[in-house]
Amino acid sequence: MEPLYNIFISLLAFGMKVFSLFNAKTKKGVEGRKESLHKVQAAFSKTDKVIWMHAASLGEYEQGLPVLEKLKERLPDHKILVTFFSPSGYENVIKKKHIADVICYLPFDKKAVVRQFISQFDVKLFFTVKYDYWYNLLAELKSRNVKIYVISALFYENQSFFTSYGKWFVKQLQKNVDWFFHQTQVSFALAKSIGLTQSSVTGDTRFDRVKQLRDRDNHVKHIKQFIGDHKAVVFGSSWQAEEKIAAIVYRKNPYLKIIIAPHDLKRVEHLKNLYPDALLYSKVETSELPITDYPILIIDSIGLLSKLYSYADVAVVGGGFHDAGLHNILEAATFGVPVVFGNRYKKNPEADELISYDGGKSFGDEYAAAESVLFLTNEDNREELVSMSQHARKFVDEKPDSTAMILQKILS
Repeated sequence: MEPLYNIFISLLAFGMKVFSLFNAKTKKGVEGRKESLHKVQAAFSKTDKVIWMHAASLGEYEQGLPVLEKLKERLPDHKILVTFFSPSGYENVIKKKHIADVICYLPFDKKAVVRQFISQFDVKLFFTVKYDYWYNLLAELKSRNVKIYVISALFYENQSFFTSYGKWFVKQLQKNVDWFFHQTQVSFALAKSIGLTQSSVTGDTRFDRVKQLRDRDNHVKHIKQFIGDHKAVVFGSSWQAEEKIAAIVYRKNPYLKIIIAPHDLKRVEHLKNLYPDALLYSKVETSELPITDYPILIIDSIGLLSKLYSYADVAVVGGGFHDAGLHNILEAATFGVPVVFGNRYKKNPEADELISYDGGKSFGDEYAAAESVLFLTNEDNREELVSMSQHARKFVDEKPDSTAMILQKILS
């Protein structure tokens, strides 16, 4: 099986290089990987003690960050390396303030490439987040006696581990991973059923992360003025389906204030054409009309969404109407905001739990979702809105301190 895996990695690298000729996002990843070795050589000596966190993309980075921050506090003499597989994670984080000494792309998982990369520093602790496993990387780290962990691990039934050809992959995890910190009891039980017994249930570290959001300054300039005395609906990380919901809601209740933060800023021009009455956030201070005269505000900059949720009466979170995957519903729920989303979220167990708390609602089509938003924002249904808000906040509040449990195990 190992030769087949190495062939797959070679084909993956080749395929990405070819695809990068036609896709700008893939090109960023391919070009960025050429700089990874240089970045660690410039920042680390071969004797530097390094804590290494790997995240597939931005969501996994946010999930692992509470653990990384606490490890840095407890081990201040260690340097920090963060690697990404996806450009969407790397591009977002590299532009922000962060605690890492190096942020770079994870090199392609070829034995020689991985060995050369790791030899540039002294890895003391490595963890990957959720389910991004690269087997040559894990094997090389373990050969150097590095402690390897999986934070917020999530196993589900249709993963390759539970297929007839998955035994080799399971064996690699048995040999190389010291401990799995599972998000859910279901994940724990599935892992145990295939022999991955080095594990415990510690919950989802994203809850620790979103609880921190409440304590920071969440002020966003002009938003309070834009909303005024109206109710506000924030459409976060929107795709086409969520934008359709916004159109229905606006058509049926033009007195609501709608804030749309698209998942991809490339959609901004489309949104401006779709909603000619809308104002771009970047144009607020140069607008001819007062901001209060606009019904829709389009956010054409990154980094504001989690703060914008603090202004919302209802949030509609994107990704749940197609296979791209549901985006972060916890950032809204932590502020006591009811969340509406699509029903395609098999990799998001927190969605089912939020629904069970009556802090969120899921729908199979945009019209039903729009009707739910209109119902909740109708003044006649204020009690329902208040109840859902309280339940959304309770959903987050009742989660354990996952980070503390993880650190206790890692540092014991």
